[in-house]
Order: sequence, then structure tokens, then C-alpha cells
Amino acid sequence: MMQNKIKPELLAPAGDLEKLKIAVLYGADAVYIGGEAYSLRAKAKNFDKEAMAEGIRFAHEHGAKVYVTANIFAHNADFEGMADYFKEIYELGADAVLISDLGVFAVAREAAPDLEIHVSTQANNTNFQSARMWYQLGARRVVVARELSLREIREIREKIPADMEIEAFVHGAMCISYSGRCLLSNYLSGRDANKGACAHPCRWKYHLVEETRPGEYMPIEENERGTYIYNSKDLCMIDHIPDLIDAGVVSLKIEGRMKTPFYVGTVIKAYRQAIDDYFEDPAKYEQKREYYLDEVSKASHRDYTTAFYYGRPDGNQQVYTNNSYIRPYDFIGVVQEASDAEGYAWIEQRNKFSVGEEIEVMPAKGPSFSMTVTEIYNEAGESVESAPHPQEKLRVKFSQPVQPFDMMRKFLSDTK
Repeated sequence: MMQNKIKPELLAPAGDLEKLKIAVLYGADAVYIGGEAYSLRAKAKNFDKEAMAEGIRFAHEHGAKVYVTANIFAHNADFEGMADYFKEIYELGADAVLISDLGVFAVAREAAPDLEIHVSTQANNTNFQSARMWYQLGARRVVVARELSLREIREIREKIPADMEIEAFVHGAMCISYSGRCLLSNYLSGRDANKGACAHPCRWKYHLVEETRPGEYMPIEENERGTYIYNSKDLCMIDHIPDLIDAGVVSLKIEGRMKTPFYVGTVIKAYRQAIDDYFEDPAKYEQKREYYLDEVSKASHRDYTTAFYYGRPDGNQQVYTNNSYIRPYDFIGVVQEASDAEGYAWIEQRNKFSVGEEIEVMPAKGPSFSMTVTEIYNEAGESVESAPHPQEKLRVKFSQPVQPFDMMRKFLSDTK
């Protein structure tokens, strides 16, 4: 019966303040962000103190939570100033912090004892005994390893305290590693993935060279684009939400702090609709499975997989055979202010579009709508035929009312 099921939290990535606001407006119950230190996404813009304060304030005003990642594997030098950092994010109002290292955990517990701690997937949470141990240390949520099946997650749920929560990744890029712990980047580029500086060598093209025959490159398993032996398909569980809920997952986590605002808005809105539809009427959810999958597929992605959830995947289920993305739509702009009585609104351009083109507007709430671009004006008030300059402020006439953070996209005929 639906009344016995807990509606899961939809947890969104937010690599910067704009993405945080989009995630919240498009339906996230919570977001996870990185500060300027201790996060595993060093190349993301991340949040300084002022941006974090604004982001937390914005999220709380809209009924959403903010979790701060501090999930590096620390070396001795990393502990300098760490206690003050945890005190600061607690004082700013963060709802929880994500940690994977026992030393970092200890510092956080002492510096900010009332700050809720979630155990990152980086801690390799693959069994109920480790979850129990983290609980005894003071954690209240565990992010399970991506290598677990739904059956294993269900068993963990049955054997951990009732007030300990399970969070699981349900969508996004997958590392060819164990729970994200990878040494390829460190070995090949000198950039430590476990301290936030991953160079993503799993996406590079590879050939095999025999030691005594240098320069003779032999394909391992090649298509016309090359050989990508480490390159994983993207995880997608949007048409398996009931199974995740039945297994005891209470937070559905989307990967993507390095992704675009368009990706965040598109994926979060689709999962929001799927979760809400399921709890409104399971039959409605069943009927719309293809629609949800089509919606998330409008964001740039690789082929999809359910990874380990239904058993150990083979190479066909997991390895993606080229390094390109499927990109059916171009993100062309985001609305800056509500449209006026005549339908005009200022937007910030992200990719080129022109008068006469058919575009689609994706609002934060409600259905998307298509329209033909009829008028574009630059900041000087001059009529222009196209918008080729990145992040240019433009005045566009819309066929329906729009609000700030509504996004504009354009279908591409070549989706690769």
C-alpha cells in the first residue's frame, strides 16, 4: 500500500550557485555542494563562504536542504584549518556534511557535534556491518556503494537501525573504479582523483602496445571512433523507482556537479515528475515510463545502464564504446526575469540561436512548450537576427509567460 511507503528525497548536484537555484526550483528536495576545500570536485566552481550562505538561504526559503561534501581522503597537511571549516559551515546552516575518511569524521564530530554526518559512497559502504559501525560513530545516513544490487541494499536496510537512512546514486556518470576510488588519474596525469582533481582518464582512447614492438598499436575492442576500455555507460533508474523505494532507499541521488545547468534542470524535473506521479498513482507512473526516459534523454548523456542494481553487469551493459555523448538538444538560454505584459523577457544566451528557429522552453514547473523565435534584441535595443555571443544579454519575445530560471533548448538533428 502506498501509505506505508516513504516518499524518497530527490537529491541534486549543484556545482555552483546558479545550478543550486535551478535544482531547487526544478524540484530537488536537497542539493549537495562542494566548498572551497575537502570536496572531490576541485574543478567545479564550488562555493566560497558568501555563495554558500546565499545558497543555503535560498534552499531553505524554498523548503530544500543543503549537504556539503567533505569526502576527500585526507593527508596530514589537509587537517590544518579543518575544524574551523566545519564550524563555519554549521554556522551557515548546512543541513549535513558528507564524509568518507575516519580522520575527517572525527574532526567534524568534535568541531561541530550538532552537524549531521552522511557517509559518502567513497567509504565503500557495501555491507550492513560497516553501516552499523558508522552509525555507532554518529552518522545518520550512509550512501551505499554503486556496486550493490537492490537485494543487497534491501538486506542492509533490514539489518541497520531504523533511524539510519540509505542514500543511493540513481542517475549519471559512472566511474570505472570501486565506489569512485580510482588511481588511474594519479598514475597517468599526476592529478589525485581522491583529492578532487580527477583528469578522467577513463574517458580517453586506448590501444595496446606489446613491450618489444613499440609503435605498433593493437586495438583491444574497437569501433570506428577508437577503443574505450574504461569508459562506462551512464546510470539511469528513472523507470525503476518503485524497486528503489521497496529496497529501502530514502534519498535518490543524481550525479553531476560538473554538468551544465541544463542537465541539472532537465534531469531533476523528470525525476520529480516520476516520483510525484508514482505516489499519486502507481498506474500513472507505469503508463509514463517511456515519457520519463525520453525527458532525461534530452540532456547530454551516454547510453544508459542499470549498473549493478539487478546483478553484476557484463561488458555490454557497462562499457560505453566511444568517448562522445548523445546530445539531442542544445541549451540556448536561461530566462533572467519574468516576461512583461507583451511577452518580452531578458535572457542570458548560452548557445547560438536565430530568428525563425523552432525552440522549446522548459519551465521549472509545468509542461514545456515549443515556439518560433520571432524577435531578438540586444542590450542596445537593436533588433538582431541571431545570438552568436556566449552569455550575451538579450530581449526575446515569448509565446507564453516565462519566469526566471526557465530554460530554452533547441533540437539538434545530429545527436552525436
